[in-house]
Amino acid sequence: MSVNMGVLSIQGDIDENLLATTFAIKELEVAGTVYDVNTSDDIADLDGLIIPGGESTTIGYMSKLDDILDVIQSKISVGMPVLGICAGLIMLSSSTADSVVGKTGQPLLGALDIDVERNAFGNQSMSFQSNISMKAIGISKFPGIFIRAPLIKDIGSTQVIAKLGDMPVAVKTGNVIGTSFHPELTYDISIHKYLVGLAVDFANDK
Repeated sequence: MSVNMGVLSIQGDIDENLLATTFAIKELEVAGTVYDVNTSDDIADLDGLIIPGGESTTIGYMSKLDDILDVIQSKISVGMPVLGICAGLIMLSSSTADSVVGKTGQPLLGALDIDVERNAFGNQSMSFQSNISMKAIGISKFPGIFIRAPLIKDIGSTQVIAKLGDMPVAVKTGNVIGTSFHPELTYDISIHKYLVGLAVDFANDK
């Protein structure tokens, strides 16, 4: 069986995630293809999806035009794995506000029971890298790159799978994962491999 992976290609770090997922499929030696997707029909055929880093309000409002958010929610409800990166984490949250302008009213998926503060780690010039542990998903050390990163707050039923000091920077509910940092910008494709593995299981169980 072949696994179909997708990167939501409305705005953000699309090419980097396409490349990282392609390498992940190759390293895992599974039959699979990764697509850039931007319509509800594209997403309906997927076994796994990445919502990339970028500008979450743009991604959210553009996604409403073709019922993309409804299709993603439907796929999540039946177990499709989704990785939300930075802006993608914000999209997956149940509530968000900006550190400067407050509540944004942007469309959200509500798949992760968390409140998120956008741009909480500072502006572009304050970007940094720090090693973090994700032992809960079998990754002992990962080089996290933080760029205008959101702060994960008010965690409900969501599992924290990585921290930077005392601050949660990656969370998981079922097959839905969100990271404040950008795994697609490192040489390490462990997180993309983990997602592809979940997608293979999902495809085999359909």
